[in-house]
Amino acid sequence: MPGMPSLTIGRITVPYPIIQGGMAIKISTAKLAAAVATEGGIGIIAGTAMSSAELREEIASARKMIKGPGALGVNILFAVSDFAELVKTAMSAGIDLFTSGAGVSRDMYTWGRQYGVEVVPIVSSARLAKMAERLGAAAVVVEGVEAGGHLGTDRSVNEILPEVLQAVKIPVIAAGGIITGRDIFHFLKKGAQGVQMATRFAASVECNAAQPFKQYYLDAKKEDSVFIQSSVGLPGRALLSPLSRKIISGEKIPVENCSGCLKKCTGTFCIRRALEAARLGDIEKGLIFAGARVGEISDILSVSDIFRKLVLEFNDEEQRCQDQAYYNWRLNEM
Repeated sequence: MPGMPSLTIGRITVPYPIIQGGMAIKISTAKLAAAVATEGGIGIIAGTAMSSAELREEIASARKMIKGPGALGVNILFAVSDFAELVKTAMSAGIDLFTSGAGVSRDMYTWGRQYGVEVVPIVSSARLAKMAERLGAAAVVVEGVEAGGHLGTDRSVNEILPEVLQAVKIPVIAAGGIITGRDIFHFLKKGAQGVQMATRFAASVECNAAQPFKQYYLDAKKEDSVFIQSSVGLPGRALLSPLSRKIISGEKIPVENCSGCLKKCTGTFCIRRALEAARLGDIEKGLIFAGARVGEISDILSVSDIFRKLVLEFNDEEQRCQDQAYYNWRLNEM
């Protein structure tokens, strides 16, 4: 495998096997997605909690900014009330790829065929991957417990990936706790066709989050990664903060003027306002989602520099493994 390979999903082929994860609320917008696509990956706009007009504008803005060979996608959480409206808006606006998690939608495959958009669900089991393939998924993202945000499993991506690879013939994308080029190399060696990375791109210059949010990433330690029970009805991986401590302790945070943004909500706190507060830099009231290995990130880099670093790390790891294999062969020959 000479260097990082390209990634093909349906009608889409991009130079690098990297999908930037969709991070809501408004963490990954046009600027970040366009930068990733410009470098040759698949950039994702997180459409959750945007209005249809906002989402359409973000997609148009990203298209104008993309100056490279990558592709543009949108991610929308299945749990939101206006899921159907937002998906149709995104697809009709001319995106290349659509991803979604936190639930199962059969309709999105029909819409994908209608608008000529590749549909790639986020799954956490071989059973869900097989069902997605039958429904018409162009690929699946297999996300493990190492990922930040809402989780569909308590198992590692390393455990789930081999099961999914055996179960389906469509491309399989590994996700959860992937932050280096070395990680990419080893997941491709395991059989994945690509990786999805969110946390590393949240710590980028182009990310739409305020500086205090990004600094919280840099200050985080391994033990600061905790699980909370989201009002979406799913567990989530976040960073230890004043709000996450309250959620973990079982304290109910009053929800005033509920907008009804979720199909089902536990009412324990407003996830939309908590994520928006975090993006704006309000650490006291914000819920800061991040992957398990956020503590290994020590710098805020441009997307261009992140790609450059990933490629170098990938190539170094590939060379190291080749050298080791050659060394082992020589030992056997002697």
